[in-house]
Amino acid sequence: MSYLRVAATAALSVTLYNPVLTMAAEPVGEAVLIKTEVTGASGPLVVNGPVHRDERIRTSQSGLGQFVFIDGTKLAVGWGSSVVIDKFVFDDSDSVKKLSIKAAKGTFRWISGNSKSSAYEILTPAGTIGVRGTAFDVNVGPDGTTAVVLLNGSAQLCGPGGCRELKKRCDCVVAKRNGEMTAVRRVDRSILRTLGSTRALPFLSGYQALSGKLGSVGIGCSFARTAVDPLGRNSAPGAHPASPAPGRPDRQPDTPSAPSTPDQPNTPNTPDQPNTPDMPDKPHVDKGKELHHEKSNHDRDDDREDEDGHHDRDHRGHDDGRNNSGHPAGDNAN
Repeated sequence: MSYLRVAATAALSVTLYNPVLTMAAEPVGEAVLIKTEVTGASGPLVVNGPVHRDERIRTSQSGLGQFVFIDGTKLAVGWGSSVVIDKFVFDDSDSVKKLSIKAAKGTFRWISGNSKSSAYEILTPAGTIGVRGTAFDVNVGPDGTTAVVLLNGSAQLCGPGGCRELKKRCDCVVAKRNGEMTAVRRVDRSILRTLGSTRALPFLSGYQALSGKLGSVGIGCSFARTAVDPLGRNSAPGAHPASPAPGRPDRQPDTPSAPSTPDQPNTPNTPDQPNTPDMPDKPHVDKGKELHHEKSNHDRDDDREDEDGHHDRDHRGHDDGRNNSGHPAGDNAN
């Protein structure tokens, strides 16, 4: 940033000798990120190109610019925005005596630099934001309704209806031109309904992404972007910010969700196996017949035994006859 200080000093010296020249050419910072279309007093702004005091910076409906000033102050300008670097008074060091900007419409993120807190001031249609060494988001709607969300440090919003102190991280307040002002509360998705647009506060909703410290400072206060518009419409009445802007979009449209897989039909229950038939009982045997059968067998056995006995007796008798009388008596006498 040293070359910016040299250029600013040179511009100031030339102005002292030539009062006809305006201070519009006085560089006070530079662009560090440009997306889609961001313009200044002399046309499109480019990365590493200077920004000047009293210069109005505008962004397209998909534009985004990040800037850093001489004292280290960082400013992000979101889509559809208009802001003027209103006052920039140099100090003898790397700080400034006065740095104020006019936020006419759109959304912005601010991170204070090396200067005293009293040197910073942000002007909005609904009131003035006093900075206390801090970081915050500002959203200014088409009707001037202004929302402030604290990201670090502390801040104060003062309007016709009084002042509100933002002391806790993620505190937010919404004020209108007529002095109406909400109570301080933690930011959440419902603020989109209050502001009348789903594209409000795009750095917190995720509609636009910032790089470096400007992006990381919002972690913890962001809220996811929803597919269903909580307002029941795309944007505030009379505007169409949710429609993609002509030209190269800064963010690709959300990929439609894949159709849900139909439920698989229930598998039919396996029919019960038929019961195994009982084995047939053994045929009934008549006890009388069984007894008769057994007796008959017994009788046959007895007969067989009688026959065997008779045969044995006959056989013994025959043997006895042979022994007793089979031989002649004379033989015995011998």
